[in-house]
Amino acid sequence: MTYWAAVDGGNSKTDVIIGDIDGNVLGFVRGPGSSPQTLGVEPAMRLLDRLIERTRRQSGIGDAPLERVEVFLAGVDLPEEADAVSQAVASAGWARAYRVDNDTFALLRAGTDEPDAVAAVCGAGINCVGRTADGRVARFPALGMLSGDWGGGQHLAALALWHAARGEDGRGLATALSAAVARHCGVGTVAEVVAGVHLGAIPREHLDGLSALLFEVAAAGDDVARRVVERQAKEIVELVTVAAHRLDLRRSRYAVVLGGGVLRARHPLLHQAVVRGILAHSPHAVVSLLTQPPVLGAGLSALDGLRADPRAHSTLRESAVRLELDGTAAGR
Repeated sequence: MTYWAAVDGGNSKTDVIIGDIDGNVLGFVRGPGSSPQTLGVEPAMRLLDRLIERTRRQSGIGDAPLERVEVFLAGVDLPEEADAVSQAVASAGWARAYRVDNDTFALLRAGTDEPDAVAAVCGAGINCVGRTADGRVARFPALGMLSGDWGGGQHLAALALWHAARGEDGRGLATALSAAVARHCGVGTVAEVVAGVHLGAIPREHLDGLSALLFEVAAAGDDVARRVVERQAKEIVELVTVAAHRLDLRRSRYAVVLGGGVLRARHPLLHQAVVRGILAHSPHAVVSLLTQPPVLGAGLSALDGLRADPRAHSTLRESAVRLELDGTAAGR
């Protein structure tokens, strides 16, 4: 039997699956984030080595060789980064053949079988990639503010606190974010939040929930919060439409796959504005929201590389549903 492994490594979590040439998922393990941009290449590879070994044991394939491993990681943005990780994967010897790329490509493959497609992710950060049937690719450096990016959950959380602080002390417009942020952190004022975080009394991790809070306040009608959400929608639309323009897809039918925690929450103000903006630019685009984990796309890519029977792709998608790869089965 021919076996393969698929890896989707983000900033906060990593999913690994092992399957066979017929598309059956034999093992699934979830671990912490494995972005080489955050951890460094060698620590990221050590983490992946442990996760792949755990998945091997769970899958029951013993010492059988893996024919292919697909490794899609956040932080593999520049050619130099892809080369460094590719060399490390080759040295690890996990499989006879391998592919390394940015994790947004796993999301794209999971979301559609269409050859002409664009994927936009808005999770902790923000990114976009696109491909065409003739092999052309569009992508962005995705290095945060350094490369002109705007938004993503971490940025939105920081903006929620920024506007809350300025709204409370008078430097900015009054906003319901001020009271909401203070309440979220269990104190009476934003000034107490700022001091608490600065002095260590309030863990910085407690601020992660401010992204979701921003959308709640915006949905309740707060103008300041709504403007931030509108800006986030505009940024996502810009990424998708610029990628489509580069690939000459504007007047064509192509798939748009949306994913990442912020988009997956399907906040009406954000989701509707994104879809509306994309269709205004590309009226024939078909927009969908990926609800399954992107590691499914890494698995489909492995089957592509092994030239598996098309029925194996359907089996893999069905296996992913049965095994609840949305995380409820993680760590078994």
